[in-house]
Amino acid sequence: KKEFRIIKLLTERGSCLMKQSTCGKNVGYQKTSVRKRIHKYKYLYLLALPSIVYLFINNYMPMTGLILAFKNYSFSKGIFQSEWCGLKNFTYLFGSKWAKVMFRNTIGYNVVFIILGTIVAIFVAILLNEIHSIKARNCYQILILIPHLVSMVLVGYIVFAFLSNSNGFVNKGILEPLGMKDVNWYTEAGYWPYILVFVNLWKGFGFQSIVYFATIIGFDKSYYEAAVVDGASTWQQITRITLPLLKPTVIILTVMAIGRMFSTDFGLFYQVPMNSGMLREATTTIDTFVYKTFMEDHDVGRSLAAGFMQSVLGFVLVMGTNLGVRKIDPDSALF
Repeated sequence: KKEFRIIKLLTERGSCLMKQSTCGKNVGYQKTSVRKRIHKYKYLYLLALPSIVYLFINNYMPMTGLILAFKNYSFSKGIFQSEWCGLKNFTYLFGSKWAKVMFRNTIGYNVVFIILGTIVAIFVAILLNEIHSIKARNCYQILILIPHLVSMVLVGYIVFAFLSNSNGFVNKGILEPLGMKDVNWYTEAGYWPYILVFVNLWKGFGFQSIVYFATIIGFDKSYYEAAVVDGASTWQQITRITLPLLKPTVIILTVMAIGRMFSTDFGLFYQVPMNSGMLREATTTIDTFVYKTFMEDHDVGRSLAAGFMQSVLGFVLVMGTNLGVRKIDPDSALF
């Protein structure tokens, strides 16, 4: 029994020593590997350094200003000396007479943009995939991408050239030759939900289409070859192969778009309607309301409160949507 106990004790001590030495070797190996990796890619890290510095200065340093959302900011006292006001800056968004209008417009427009934008982008991407000429395909890609690269200020003047009351193309080139009365586009709010949706689709579908097209051309061609052998038509190939394989990309882009549900393109709702007061019922969103309030009242705290609220609501929407997607289809979730 004594011999058995001695052998067992020596075995346990030996295993402990082996573990310690192995652990030490692993730690040393990890440290060495990290150093080697840093030394190997030092020029790449050096190349990325300006972007990292810019990201820190532009995105992280201004986050200290979020405390102004909870303060009654005074220009004379500065950021840290201004008095705290709690959630008072947040209440003005909900207490204004325009609260119902701006939340309705912000959410409603974004829902329509997401649905119609996704449908049009997928449709155009499928059409691009059906073009066999490489030169023609590249030409079409350039043409549909140009509106995405145009400034919204310039888009506003293009829209004005079409809808101007005095010499716009729609009034003078279409309605008058048909014997119809001119329309005062910049005073009739009822037309602008359709105008804004059309302008947003025209400007944004090109970029989304190219994203979907890049996904489609990466699909395994053997699926389509097998479908052709089985006698499947083009429509059947689209509905049975292309659309199901596009589902992960559609979900990812939709979840990202939902995160911006409480934000809108400021230029689209401010510059395109030319800031017409007669159109506020159709063009007032959270962003335009905050801008106009800031320009009139010069209240920094309220503006930051609105931006902070938009960020928090967007984060909650992304997390909630991703959680729902993960329960239904875990492979399509963002994380």
